[in-house]
Order: sequence, then C-alpha cells, then structure tokens
Amino acid sequence: MQLKIMPKKKRLSAGRVPLILFLCQMISALEVPLDPKLLEDLVQPPTITQQSPKDYIIDPRENIVIQCEAKGKPPPSFSWTRNGTHFDIDKDPLVTMKPGSGTLIINIMSEGKAETYEGVYQCTARNERGAAISNNIVIRPSRSPLWTKEKLEPMILRNGQPLVLPCRPPIGLPPPIIFWMDNSFQRLPQSERVSQGLNGDLYFSNVLPEDTREDYICYARFNHTQTIQQKQPISVKVISVDELNDTIAANLSDTEFYGAKSSRERPPTFLTPEGNASNKEELRGNVLSLECIAEGLPTPIIYWIKEDGILPINRTFYRNFKKTLQIIHVSEADSGNYQCIAKNALGAIHHTISVTVKAAPYWIMAPQNLVLSPGEDGTLICRANGNPKPRISWLTNGVPVEIAPDDPSRKIDGDTIIFSNVQERSSAVYQCNASNEYGYLLANAFVNVLAEPPRILTSANTLYQVIANRPALLDCAFFGSPLPTIEWFKGAKGSALHEDIYVLHENGTLEIPVAQKDSTGTYTCVARNKLGMAKNDVHLEIKDPTRIIKQPEYAIVQRGSTVSFECKVKHDQTLVPTVMWLKDNGELPSDERFTVDKEQLVVADVSDDDGGTYTCVANTTLDSVSASAVLSVVAPTPTPAPIYDVPNPPFDLELTNQLDKSVQLSWTPGNDNNSPITKFIIEYEDTMHQAGLWHYQAEVSGTQTTAQLKLSPYVNYSFRVMAVNGIGRSLPSQASEQYLTKAAEPDTNPTAVEGLGSEPDNLVITWKPLNGFESNGPGLQYKVSWRQKDGDDEWTSVFVANVSKYIVSGTPTFVPYLIKVQALNDAGFAPEPAVVMGHSGEDLPMVAPGNVRVNVVNSTLAEVHWDPVPLKSIRGHLQGYRIYYWKAQNSSKRNRRHIEKKILTFQGSKTHGMLPGLEPFSHYTLNVRVVNGKGEGPASPDKVFNTPEGVPSAPSSLKIVNPTLDSLTLEWDPPSHPNGILTEYTLKYQPINSTHELGPLVDLKIPANKTRWTLKNLNVSTRYKFYFYAQTSAGSGSQITEEAVTTVDEAMASRQVDIATQGWFIGLMCAVALLILILLIVCFIRRNKGGKYPVKEKEDAHADPEIQPMKEDDGTFGEYSDAEDHKPLKKGSRTPSDRTVKKEDSDDSLVDYGEGVNGQFNEDGSFIGQYSGKKEKEPAEGNESSEAPSPVNAMNSFV
Repeated sequence: MQLKIMPKKKRLSAGRVPLILFLCQMISALEVPLDPKLLEDLVQPPTITQQSPKDYIIDPRENIVIQCEAKGKPPPSFSWTRNGTHFDIDKDPLVTMKPGSGTLIINIMSEGKAETYEGVYQCTARNERGAAISNNIVIRPSRSPLWTKEKLEPMILRNGQPLVLPCRPPIGLPPPIIFWMDNSFQRLPQSERVSQGLNGDLYFSNVLPEDTREDYICYARFNHTQTIQQKQPISVKVISVDELNDTIAANLSDTEFYGAKSSRERPPTFLTPEGNASNKEELRGNVLSLECIAEGLPTPIIYWIKEDGILPINRTFYRNFKKTLQIIHVSEADSGNYQCIAKNALGAIHHTISVTVKAAPYWIMAPQNLVLSPGEDGTLICRANGNPKPRISWLTNGVPVEIAPDDPSRKIDGDTIIFSNVQERSSAVYQCNASNEYGYLLANAFVNVLAEPPRILTSANTLYQVIANRPALLDCAFFGSPLPTIEWFKGAKGSALHEDIYVLHENGTLEIPVAQKDSTGTYTCVARNKLGMAKNDVHLEIKDPTRIIKQPEYAIVQRGSTVSFECKVKHDQTLVPTVMWLKDNGELPSDERFTVDKEQLVVADVSDDDGGTYTCVANTTLDSVSASAVLSVVAPTPTPAPIYDVPNPPFDLELTNQLDKSVQLSWTPGNDNNSPITKFIIEYEDTMHQAGLWHYQAEVSGTQTTAQLKLSPYVNYSFRVMAVNGIGRSLPSQASEQYLTKAAEPDTNPTAVEGLGSEPDNLVITWKPLNGFESNGPGLQYKVSWRQKDGDDEWTSVFVANVSKYIVSGTPTFVPYLIKVQALNDAGFAPEPAVVMGHSGEDLPMVAPGNVRVNVVNSTLAEVHWDPVPLKSIRGHLQGYRIYYWKAQNSSKRNRRHIEKKILTFQGSKTHGMLPGLEPFSHYTLNVRVVNGKGEGPASPDKVFNTPEGVPSAPSSLKIVNPTLDSLTLEWDPPSHPNGILTEYTLKYQPINSTHELGPLVDLKIPANKTRWTLKNLNVSTRYKFYFYAQTSAGSGSQITEEAVTTVDEAMASRQVDIATQGWFIGLMCAVALLILILLIVCFIRRNKGGKYPVKEKEDAHADPEIQPMKEDDGTFGEYSDAEDHKPLKKGSRTPSDRTVKKEDSDDSLVDYGEGVNGQFNEDGSFIGQYSGKKEKEPAEGNESSEAPSPVNAMNSFV
C-alpha cells in the first residue's frame, strides 16, 4: 500500500489556504506526515534531510562544520565513520556533535590543524525502524600556496615575433582564478592579438613595440581563502631591426637573424594545442571548453565548425575573441570532431579536437519511500544512466544487501527490489548506489510496514464559504494503513454522493463543480479500512456574488471643471464589502481635490494630469469585482514652437532623357523642417550585379531638383535621393524606376597580373578579375597570352571563362616569360593589355659552393669564404647562402659529442660571412649550401677548424677552512669553463686592519693540479682579503674573492684589555689626539691659502687615469667595500677600478653577439674591443678589481 494524495484541480477560497498548504507538503514529501498532535504514536524510519556536499572544501581558518540532519519517529541517533572506520567523537576534545542533530563541529580555531581532519566521512542516522546513511563526504582544506621563487630573465624580441608568457600558478585547492595585471593593479588589455589562455599563460600572436614593459604580472586569486598570490614581474622588450642594426656592423645586416624586414609576414601556426589533432573528454552537464590560439602576421582570426553536425545554437558561446568555444550543459550528443581554423591573408591551418562526452551516473528513476501494511506487496525501483553504464548495488540499513540479514519477503532483481507479503519486521531503510568511474549516486528509501486504522487529518466542523455558481472544494485529508476508502455523505441521513454530480479526488477532496444555493449544508467524510473507520463533518455556505449595478462612465471635461464617477455595489448581506478607487491601476493622488464618499468619486478643478483611467474595486472576503472609466481633459491647443529637424525625404523621382551612357533624374524636395536644404546626395543600386547595395553617384546643390547622371554599360540602375540641411541628412527617398543600359566592350583589363611557377615544369598565371560592374556586358572572358622572353616570337593564347588563374604545363625550369591578360565580352575586346614578366617554376639548386675557406679570427669568431655557384645551376631566384656549423668534439677532453647544428643565412650573392659566438679551444665542422625560392642545394664538403684557447672563467668556488693563529687553508673548485689547458692559479691576498685599511698585496703562484693550499706565518687575529683566478696560455681569467680571519690568542687579548685600562695609556692617547687636531688645523689653514703639499704636487704632475680618488657622482671619498658582505671601510681608501672582470660576465654568448654587443665591427666583420684579444691588467699593475684596491692608492687617497 502506498500513500497517494492527489493535487487539487480547482481554486479554493481564502479560508482554506492553510490546510491546502499542509496537504501540499504531504504531496511533495511522499511520506508519512509527522504531526505530533495527530500522529504521536506513528513510527517512521530515518530520512536524511540535510548533509554536506560530497566534495567539501573547508576554510582552514574557520571551524569545520560537517552537516548531517535527519528526521524519523522515534528521533534517530547519529554515528560517524571516518575513512571507513568508526569515528569516536568522545575521544577527541575538539569534536562535538550538535544536540538533537548529527552535525559535527570541529574546533580548530583555538587549536589543532585542518589537515589533521582530512578524510572521508559518512553519517548514519538510526532508530528502531532502520538506518539511513549520508553520502561519502570528502573533507579537504583549501590551499593557496605561494609562488615558487624563480629568476625571470628579461625577454628581448623582434617586432612581429610570437611570444608566450608562462604563468604556471601554484597548485591550489580549489584551483585559482588567473588574471594578468601591471604594477598599478590595472588589468592588461587583451585583444585578438594578445589574450590569456585557459591555462593562464599570456599569448601574443605577434609583438609590437607598445608591448614593451617591465611589469607583466600573473596573479592567482584563491576565492575560498580570499587571497591573491603574485608571480615575479616579467620584463618584455620589443625592438625593431633598425634598433638592432645600430649595434652591429652593416655586413651582418643581411642575415636572416638580422634581416632588413622588421616583421616578415607569415601564415598562422598554432601556439596551443600542438599538432594537427587532439582529444578532449568532458562530463555530461559540465561546460565543454575548447581552445585554439595561433600566431602569425597579420594576426590570425579563429573560426569553429563541427565536422559531423552543427553547433547547438542556444548552448554555444564564444569567449576570448573566439579563441575559446564553450558549450554549456554538454550531453552525449555533443561528442564528435570539432575543428578550429586559424586564418590570415597568407594562409590557413586547422586543428581537429575529438570530443568524447562521458557521464557520471544520473537518475532516471530514484527509489521512493514505501508505506505498506502487513501482507501487501510493493517495489523499490532504482534506475540510473551514465557513460559508462553505472553499476547498481543495494544496501539495507547501511549494510550491503548480500551480507545483510535475510528477509523472505524481499527479492532483488537488478535495479528493482520486489516485496511480497511484507510483515512489520520488513521495515528498513534501503540504499541504492549507482556508480561508475566518474562518480556515484546514493539514495535512501525506506519501507515502513504499518498497521494503522484510518485517521481524518482535516479539522472537524470546518466551515467553507463559496460564492454561488463557482466550484466548491471540501477537504478530507486522511491517513491509514492499509489505504482507506473515502465516501462522502450530505446531511445526517443522506446517501453516499456519486460522481455523476460530484468529483471525488484520490486525496479525499470532494469537488462541487457549480455550487448553488441548495448546496448549502453539512457534509460528512468517512474513511474505512480493515482496521477501522473514521469520519468528519464539514459545513458549506453559498453566498450571493458581489456586483456593480451602477458603473462609472466615460467623461470628457474642460480644464478647471469638476467631474464625478458613480459606483453602486450590491452584495450578499452576510458579507461586508470595501470599495476603493484607483487611477491608472495605482492609488489616487494625495490631493484634496479628490473626494470619495459611499458611492461616488468627485474630482474638482480638473487639470491635464488628472486624465486617465479610473477604476472602482469592490472586495469581500470571498470575491472581488471592478469597473473602469476614462477621463479625458480638454483644453485649447497652444501654438507649437518651431520644430528644427532633418529634412523629409524627397519624392516623385522621375527618369528622362535616357541615353546609352547618361540619364536625367528629377525629384520633388520634402519639407526642410525650418532648416534650408544645402545639398542633395544621389545614390544608385545595381540590381543585376549587387542587389541591395547602394553606391554614391553624385551630389548637387540644395537649389537643384534635377541632375544629369553618367552611366556605365550593362548596369540595371535604380536611384534614390537624400536631402541634407544644417541638422543632418534625411532618410532616403523611395527608389526610382529601373533603367538597364546597353552592353559594351570592357573599358579595363584585369590587374595584378603575375606569373610564378608552382612546380619546376609549369607557369601559373594569376590576375584579379573584373567585377560585374566592370564587365560592361554579358559573356565575360579573358584572353591569356604568353611567350618565352628570350625564345619564342609568337604568342600562345587561350580563352578562359571568368576565372582568376591559368596554369601552363610543360615549361622549362625557371625561364623568363612575357605575359598579358585581356578582358572581352559578347560586345568585344578591352584595350590592349600591358605586358608583364614572370618566371616558370623553380627547382632545387644542383651545385654546392666550392673552395670553402675558414679564417679563425680569434677564439670566438671565424670568417668563412666560398666561391659562388654558377647562376644556371641555381635554377631559381638566388636567396643567398646558408652555413651549417656545429661543435663536433672538445679539444681538451677529446670526448666526442654531437650537439644541435647552428645556421646562418647570408642574403643575395655574398661569398663570405662571420661565425660569431664560437666556444674557445673547440673543434668545429661546417658546410655551405646555396638557397633559392624552392629550397637548399647540396652541401659543400665538410670543413673542419679549431678555435684557439681563451681565458678561463672564474674558479667555481673558493672557501677558507681550518683557520689557526697564523695560518689559513684555501680550498677551491676548478673553473666550470677552462676554455683551454690551465697552466697555473694566481692567489693574491692582503690584510685589512681594524680601521678597514688595506695592507700590502702578496702575489703567489700555485700549480694547476692543486685544489687546496695552506698559507702560514700569517698575523694573529687579522682579517685577510683573497683574490684568486686561473690562467691558460691565453691569459688570466675572471677572479673570485673571499675574506677570512685568523683566530685570536686568548692570552694576548687579555693583555690588550689590561693595557687599555691603564691610566698612563689613556693619557698618552689623549695627547696624541690633541696633537693630531693641531696638525689638522694647520693643514686646513695652509690649504685655504693655496698651498700644496709635496705629495699633492707630485700627484698633479703624474696623474694616473686609472686612479679616481673621488666618486664621479657626488665628489665624496671612495670607500672600500666587499661585493659579498658590503662592509663599509673608513674614508680614504681608494675607489676600485671599473674594469674588474666579474664572474658572471660572458664574452662568448651568441645572443650577446647578436643583440647586446656594445662594440663595433671592422670591415671584415670582426669585433673591435670585445673580440680584439685584450686582457685585463693584474691588480698589482694598477688595474685592480673592485675587491682589491692597491695599498699605494689607498695612501694617495689621504692627500
């Protein structure tokens, strides 16, 4: 037996609304109503009413609340499992359960961490009738990690190159929202050229100079924790080739790397996704997002199509300037191949994305609660669909049905449980689980076996009042198990009411379709089942309808007069009506001119604003009626002010004097609307060739109403005219009659005639065809003629239809041709066309360059010469020569290894070029090939050469270990780039006293095979500064510096402290200080008088340009400083030279050679300065580093 409560079919009176709302709640729940007053002893299994989501991401800064609410009779108890095992909340002081509920509150704000409580939770609500379970609730704290620290190098690009700025945000939970801004927190503008991809990267189809900036910043916003993380700014500089060529020699400006064109146009190429095809999988109901971003110049445009169907109109959206295709509410029907097409003026490419739509389980029919009486039958049906097909499993009271206690009344048949002859012990809560690899559905449905006599839930002696001739609905809400039968009776001794006059609804309601006065009376509802009977009396009264017997009437009144509207109402004597007036369906104006009495509305001193619709509304508790009338206020019309507007359109267009190439058009002007007409504009439409498109024809002054128009042959003309005044342009006039001119021979020939070969044995002749307007007649064709420039005297001609290309086959390879294309139609030929020159198709060059020579300029630069190939063997347009070169082996370690080949292209007929950026002390191989429009020719024989040794890089590390009273031990690692065979190491060191002044410099040579050295006989408790570098036969490399201190002798330190505290020592120091003060005063006086010290004179006479005793920017004395710890020294120490070789400097970078070289080139292409072989001076020779000022200079700084 199932509880069935049918919905109402008719509108009920206001007095019955509360009971109907109660019944609607019963209908929506489809379960036993739990009313404590009516059903105190009625039991019901638990039902989960509220629970947290399956994937529950929590804020780690707040307490964790896991919801689980359930109802049942008796009230259920709650328990939890965590990760599949019982969760004993009593043992965790931070976990409490909300009273009368299963909701858990985990207090992590006072102590504890959210990560401790990560896991899978499940709630069970249990009473004596069964157990309901919640979904598996996965608890995970949200995460907003910081960006990984990284050093971002500035990006330098040429104008027009593509660029991808990576974002790579930290992995958060949930994933962050990505956006790009600058340092001022302003969003970076995006367009078809610049846009953000779905992965957060910023894509440039091509860069422009205005893209140069130092603050491209990717931001990640984590909404769950309301935090924003910022990536390090990215610097981008876009330079033109002109800027690039200012820094390099002119003889390298013709390579591809430094091409004369700053931005060579190119067809599109996809930046993402890669390749020609990819796959995409999405779940049913989600948003399908497909993305294609392309680079190219000019900027490509993206188009989308579905190969085997059309895109759904109402669910398809384009985002990110059509680079992203989105389909919402995706279903299995949306599977298929989607194609994105990137197109610009130079070509088009496409990428196919194969989309497969899978589906997590979704309900077709979820199981519903069953209320049965003992001995009845019933079914639970659980049907779900998905892709792949979900597996259905059943549980009873939270336990898999396979291991649950056996129930003889239960039989499982796949997605259906069949109950037969149930007993009270059959009551339980069943769970249906539908799952596949993409998710699961869990539904609770109880089987409640009850034996209950009938109960009437409608209040006894309820009074229903209904207006006559309207439906009456008498309620009889009931419950019982088995399901009771319902009968209605009228009066104390009346017979049962039947459906010939009445309507009996399944929910027990009695409907009287048309209630009359004789329907008044007492009605009895009787509910019966095998366990008993219940009845209830209700009362029905029929009332007369409310009517308006005198309605307000339409009125027209003068401004300032008085008007009245009548409204007389007749109603049932037992009902009390209320009458109200409305104006234009709103309240009456709050104005003392409006007065309302019992049956009349009066409006005094009527104004224009009082016009409108007045409505009388009469309401009772059962019905409402209304009647309306319109008030029109009449007043003299004032003289209108002048209206200034655009002219009215001209009219009455007429064509006269119709000749072959001219016609006269006349018209009548429209009203000028108080602004004189200054001119007329005439437009025409060619209905034969371009119907619906209007073109400018002519314009005449505003005083003319005719115009003589020049016409073209074979055009079906239609004209229209627009008038113009000081306000603007009028609407167009109606179109004139059509006039078809006679055909004539073409006036012009095709333009843009070219002859290029697509294959070695053909000539492709192309041209821009004439449009329909230029054809001048029917039967448009082209006469295509060609002959070899240096061979045939006779022209070969063909006639082709209205096309734009003709292919001549069987031509010799790369031969010049003379070409002409002439238009003609049925009326004749166009004038003789111009002759242009073209070439038949190119083929690959046949001969390799010979006599390849290599001149090694220095350790990083080589010059290559070769002999040109014969012009006939090129078989195409000479593009230039291309050098392939690669480092084959290392001359020092002799270990062979093959690396990527490098390529330099030299434009035109150049027969020599420079190879920059070579590695010193290396073995190189190269070959040369000639290049034409078809491709490369054969390679010349490989030429090998070796680069000489160079100076090494700085030692990889330097550290001081085992300090003693008078010794220090140094350990180091050899240079990472020796650039030759190391000959020795040089160690220089000098002490630094307590006033930070530098002592004498000691120079020490160390064999190259050493990595450790101990210095002995050093001063006790003294700081030393060390300068260390390696040498090859080419010279000294970059140096590395370090400082260290010898240890302190405790006895000596104690004696020093004792001396410093003696009185005689303090007196001596005061005397010395006084003497120094007197000497300084004397020096100051002599200096002001212009005197010079002898040392000063000597320094002025022998000025050393390397010695700069004062800073150039502010004139203050230089200070000794260490690049590592930046410890300041006293004024007076010498400022170091600016020419110190730093460890991180590099002379051998090909990138530096191409884009950052500050030097110049000789005529042969070699560098001046950087590649000239200069070596840095040693610190002891006056060219000391920033870490090693000489003691002599330090003394000079006191002068």
